[in-house]
Amino acid sequence: MYELHFAVPMCGAILNTLNTRLDAHTISVLLSHCKSKLLFVDHLFRSLVLQAISVFPPQTQVPMLVFLNSDDHMEVIESPAVDLDLNDVRTYESMIEKGDAGYKWVQPKSEWDPMVLNYTSGTTSSPKGVAHSHRGLYIVTVDSLIEWSVPKQPVYLWTLPMFHANGWCFPWAMAAVGGTNVCLRKLDGPMLYQEMHTHGVTHMCGASIVLKMLADVPSPLLLTHPVHILTSGAPPPANVLASVAALGFIVTHGYGLTETGGVVVSCAWKSDVGVIHSDGYMEIKDRSKDIIISGGENISSIEIESILYSHPAINEAAAVACPDKYWGETPCAFVSLKLDAIKPTSKDIIEFCRARMPHYMVPKIVVFVAELPKTSTGKIQKSDLRMRAKALKHSLV
Repeated sequence: MYELHFAVPMCGAILNTLNTRLDAHTISVLLSHCKSKLLFVDHLFRSLVLQAISVFPPQTQVPMLVFLNSDDHMEVIESPAVDLDLNDVRTYESMIEKGDAGYKWVQPKSEWDPMVLNYTSGTTSSPKGVAHSHRGLYIVTVDSLIEWSVPKQPVYLWTLPMFHANGWCFPWAMAAVGGTNVCLRKLDGPMLYQEMHTHGVTHMCGASIVLKMLADVPSPLLLTHPVHILTSGAPPPANVLASVAALGFIVTHGYGLTETGGVVVSCAWKSDVGVIHSDGYMEIKDRSKDIIISGGENISSIEIESILYSHPAINEAAAVACPDKYWGETPCAFVSLKLDAIKPTSKDIIEFCRARMPHYMVPKIVVFVAELPKTSTGKIQKSDLRMRAKALKHSLV
């Protein structure tokens, strides 16, 4: 994947990184929409891709397949769901072996020519396609290096998927400063600490779930030097930020969109509604759709969630609006609990919140769930929770 961030644009083509956490139907829709001609497939996702191709609309051109990390592509041809021509199947290594060492890369005719096509994760609506130019990605890449004060030859741990807005442009950024890339197939807390010690990691990016993963390791290996983390997406709870800071991580908050190509605001809470204070500091309050309006008061769901996360028994928390005949809306909290915690009641949670926030912000309903619903990029699906809260309210009437 890292190599393809350079190889595809250098041959004059447009790169589209697909989210491997999506289901086959969605991948099929995206492939059909972008009219892909060449598809690189890691061997772990062969069955997913073949299933996606099997549900292509009639007359849709099947892209040539190139399998990575596997010398034997014949086994996947045996799938009865897909009729593939063997001439349309390659392996990555065989392509490299047949490559031209003297190849001169294709220069874009204009710096405004498209270089990548990305799709949003569908947090607030169906996925949308976003094209970025060579110029735009160059600016975001250089800006990210300057804003984050990245030095020469850093060691970068990939805890951020490259399919997520091209890894916020850090594949190109790391090449620009001569960085070392440490890539992983899966994530867990102890493994991350081990990789940091083995490779001397200095920088990493990731969603708030990565910070929580680091904070939840019972007895982590002590860091030998500070590690810089750039986090974006859903805002990390205050207690998680405090925990990772105490462990020696230097956290920078960022805010960006698939549409912006990467992080465009740093050291700010992430979302859509914000205020600019008298000292010029911008504080992002919440997504506009997540603001709870109760009796004319605007309530930030993030502020409620920050308090909920400080409860010792709560593992995950989300606050959404619940319809109310008198107030218009009231807060409803969905929480999952830590496995080893003493289980609190809904009343316990409500009283905990009442002691720590204005009463109009206190959740009127607390729902316990095994796990909060998330998008393919790990963001909590509040649209789903709002529907549950609405249905729950109706069932209580």
